[in-house]
Amino acid sequence: RNEDEENSLSIDCMRISFEYDLRLALYQHWSLYESICNSCYTSSSFKLWTLNGQKKLQEFLADMGLPLKQVKQKYTSMDMSIKENLRDVIEESSKKFGMKDIRIQTFGVHFGFKNRFLASDMVHATAALLESTEKEESDVSCNFIKALDSLSRSNLDRLHFGIDQAKRKLIAIQQTVASCICTNLILSQGPFLYCYLMEGTPDVKLFSKPLALTLLCKYLLKAFVHSTRNKRCKLLPLIMAAPKDVEKGTVIVAGIPPESETSDKKNFFGRAFEKAAESTSSRTLHDNFDTSIIELKMEDRSKFLDALITLLS
Repeated sequence: RNEDEENSLSIDCMRISFEYDLRLALYQHWSLYESICNSCYTSSSFKLWTLNGQKKLQEFLADMGLPLKQVKQKYTSMDMSIKENLRDVIEESSKKFGMKDIRIQTFGVHFGFKNRFLASDMVHATAALLESTEKEESDVSCNFIKALDSLSRSNLDRLHFGIDQAKRKLIAIQQTVASCICTNLILSQGPFLYCYLMEGTPDVKLFSKPLALTLLCKYLLKAFVHSTRNKRCKLLPLIMAAPKDVEKGTVIVAGIPPESETSDKKNFFGRAFEKAAESTSSRTLHDNFDTSIIELKMEDRSKFLDALITLLS
């Protein structure tokens, strides 16, 4: 058989299975090192934005006993002998470094022998395609069609392109998280934490999209909770704003519940945003599936936030 026939046969054979895997973003399509550096769980646990965190990462890699050359090359190129026990090795070392939840329950899909994707891989890839900010791909309906196409087994190239875009997004998120924490951009406003990304911030265009901003919020809050010594701040929700449309003078605002496991995980910001907008006559647009994400006129930002502080205090 020629290669095309083999590829088409492997795509036709699909198997979905329940699996235990690692809480490492896209690691099977990346290098293990880059995945550890750009996954929310590991980067927050190590506090990779600090020198001490970088040192801890090196100690973690040494504890696993894996050659650095193997860890820094693409997962698909790693020695089979290493890949066979990789999950067990990572899980064992993770427990020593306080990361007891590195193992997760998930679903995996296999297309023949060559292609394997976890549920989270598909989510990252389709979200990246949906919110692509590349010039030639910034059309919303065009992005939607491309994201939809990536879910078809016959369009694996599109899916791999989405995974590459998702990697770039995760790197941008980690760099932004590090910048926000190191420059103390997260402020306590009483009943919530607040962070505003200024125009001119690297990758700020990426965070004008709701899914990307929400993911950044979650990563930032987790990292902040790991880095702050203020116990009260660990129990607070986070509101984040970023420039949406400079010409129209609007910002996108997202709110997420507290990171703490003991606190209520319900997101109450949807209703709170509505009430704050009503009481201050702020010009807002509530057209996202998630009501805790809105568009707001830049000039109304201060009075809107003041109303939220009063409302939630």
